[in-house]
Amino acid sequence: MSDPPRDLLDGISGALASEGDVFQMILITFIGLSCYNIAELVVLVLSTFRRWRGLYFWSLLTSGCLGVIPYSIGFLMKFFTPTDSILSVTILTIGWWTMVTGQSVVLYSRLHLVLRDENILRRVLYLIVANVFLLHIPTTILTFGANIVHSGAKPWVDGYNVMEKIQLTGFTIQESLLGTLYVIEAVKLLRLGADVTARPYARSIMYQLIGINCAIIAMDLMLLVLEYANFYAVQITLKGFVYSLKLKLEFAVLGRLVDLIQGSRQPLSLVLADTLPLCLMQTASASPSRGAGDSSFRPESKETMSTTDGARIVEGRAIVEIGAGISGL
Repeated sequence: MSDPPRDLLDGISGALASEGDVFQMILITFIGLSCYNIAELVVLVLSTFRRWRGLYFWSLLTSGCLGVIPYSIGFLMKFFTPTDSILSVTILTIGWWTMVTGQSVVLYSRLHLVLRDENILRRVLYLIVANVFLLHIPTTILTFGANIVHSGAKPWVDGYNVMEKIQLTGFTIQESLLGTLYVIEAVKLLRLGADVTARPYARSIMYQLIGINCAIIAMDLMLLVLEYANFYAVQITLKGFVYSLKLKLEFAVLGRLVDLIQGSRQPLSLVLADTLPLCLMQTASASPSRGAGDSSFRPESKETMSTTDGARIVEGRAIVEIGAGISGL
């Protein structure tokens, strides 16, 4: 069997073959920026959360530290060093699994904070798990086949090229769906209380929430365009940078929403201490007679729901009775 064209192997099997030094330095710069963004995110998360627990907290850190960083370093080793292919491909594959599915878990965990429909949440979780088997596993098999077992063999490279497009499309649809659901439910939540929507900056923050989520979707589409244009090295290198940026934006989205709901009277570290549900539509600012240390609010509403965080969510203007999880703050 004749060897495939060298440009077909450019970055897919082995190091970059034909790119100039300037272009390679640009790719290295983006790999470095990916690691820098995660380092900054870790500092922000650890200094913001008073109590280090909860699905949102751990998925955010895991997707960054065990996802983006190994993924970026793995491709740095694969593209620009003579490191053994088994080591570099294993590192980048572990990072890819954790980064991509970890990003979806981050989106799921913050969606869980604003959406109370258990049926929808369960279906979203099933989608995330199903795509692990439908997209991660076949792509991983073809990755190891094209790089290690049958290194450079045209059938494996062709198969990887096709599967890479399929998995990127699938994960883009998945993340876009989760982001869209979050925007819809967040806007509904903000409209529950007249006090919130009457604030002069409420509409502005709603637009910011929508804008940030649209920016995240646009970055996913950019990666998709690069992949279908067969700019493999560019797409695969930018992906780590894009995911690191998306994680920072996810954190900003949650912070802006909590800032609005809490009326900017309590520090963000207090609001996020236990990753409490975001259905906290009335705070101490609405009850000036209560002290800052008072952790309960009496509901004046139609419907009450219990949450796993020990809080009572009430649909109406007065909202929550916060449980013991925040009493030590």
